[in-house]
Amino acid sequence: MPYVMGGFPDIEASRQTGEACAEAGADLLELGVPFSDPLADGPVIQAAGTAALAAGATVDSVMDVCAALAERLPILLMTYANAVMAGGGERFLEAAARAGAAGLIVPDLPHDEAGPLREACDRAGLALVPLAAPTTSVERLRAIGSDARGFVYTVPLAGTTGERDELPPLMTETVARVRRTTDLPVAVGFGISTPAQAAGVADVADGVIVGSRVVRAAGESGPAAAGEVVLELAAALA
Repeated sequence: MPYVMGGFPDIEASRQTGEACAEAGADLLELGVPFSDPLADGPVIQAAGTAALAAGATVDSVMDVCAALAERLPILLMTYANAVMAGGGERFLEAAARAGAAGLIVPDLPHDEAGPLREACDRAGLALVPLAAPTTSVERLRAIGSDARGFVYTVPLAGTTGERDELPPLMTETVARVRRTTDLPVAVGFGISTPAQAAGVADVADGVIVGSRVVRAAGESGPAAAGEVVLELAAALA
């Protein structure tokens, strides 16, 4: 599952990047809705979000990108609680459903406070995908696993998104802990950037999520380059 920042470097280019990812073998796509204070994101994705906002990206324009791409593959919208709740939540979910989104990832929404949004997502036909981390307690993992929709997004490190030289040492243990709490697939994101790392993740998890490497390629060389990155990653998982 590659990550594409909606509106980066502009709306049309982000749509083209998503299409390139789909053509290169992505099974589903994480589409970022840019937000001014993206606390879970590292410097590459933060910069992309800032550039997208400066170029005029809005929730509505990113929903248009979602609608175009949802004809090709499932789309999970990734954004922050303020962006979702600004209109009371219902407006965002209605727009996401109209755009054909499959689900929603909100990394700064605590599980203890996610119930109302999860119920609203259920009514709208959207999966609210939760996150689990190495620091998540067993009791909290059980609650997350029980309430999860779609899959469990497993973060294998303490920190933000971004390319790393090697896989986190706690990844295998973290994935195993999450698996014991849910029957849903377990996908791993944060810190994965190379085909070898993707293959290593695929050895223990059901899904591989790559963001910063794809966004960096799109920013440096355009949509086709992002597609080439995804093609290399997909080949490593074949």
